[in-house]
Amino acid sequence: MERLNVNPTRMMLSTLKKRLSTSVRGHKLLKDKRDELMKEFLELARQNKELRDEVEKQLMSVYGSFSIASAVMSKENLEEALMYPKQGVELEVGSQNVMSVDVPVFKFKTTAEDPTDIYPYGYADTSGELDLALDDLSGIFPLMLQLAAKEKEAQMLAAELERTRRRVNALEYVKIPQLEMTIRYIRMKLDENERGNQTRLMKVKDMILNEAIKERRERYEKDYKESVNPGDLARGKREAAEYETNYDQFAGGN
Repeated sequence: MERLNVNPTRMMLSTLKKRLSTSVRGHKLLKDKRDELMKEFLELARQNKELRDEVEKQLMSVYGSFSIASAVMSKENLEEALMYPKQGVELEVGSQNVMSVDVPVFKFKTTAEDPTDIYPYGYADTSGELDLALDDLSGIFPLMLQLAAKEKEAQMLAAELERTRRRVNALEYVKIPQLEMTIRYIRMKLDENERGNQTRLMKVKDMILNEAIKERRERYEKDYKESVNPGDLARGKREAAEYETNYDQFAGGN
């Protein structure tokens, strides 16, 4: 995995540390959200299955009643009886926040004052099975709306769960390791620069000490020369010259 292409400075190191702390905290929160979404999704799937089984069971009963009614009644009478429905339904669609997901909520009400007034025909030319089918279908309609809402909620939770899982994986396997690698690189570079600076400082210190020692030595020599009597220095020079002359004569006579 490649590190981030940044300048190895202390300010960048501080910035990356803050980003790493935020990423770790966000990773923990997203993991908790993923686990809660999974629990919610599994519970919703269980409820959805139970509700679907109930709806399918009642729909089979409705289809059976319609089959018997269509067998007893003629096709023309059946179509005429169901041509103009007597009851209407007004559907209201709302939303509910579940784990930061806005899921739909369906509410309905009948247009007629009496909700049980659902038969748009007379009883003379129709069979009892048709009455039973319409009554069962009227009772199953709220369950069908509830089933539709739960299935849509399950789809939206599954999509949110997948997005959350991808974000968790991106943070855990890409973002956080990349930040940690970049932070290690910057620390290595800063330590290397620190060692280089210390080496240069030690060399500069040695140069300054040597220069100070040299200046102090020259000052001591100058002070020593100024403290000695000039006559003594001249007499010493004459004696040294005479000694050299006598030594040369003695060496030449021999």
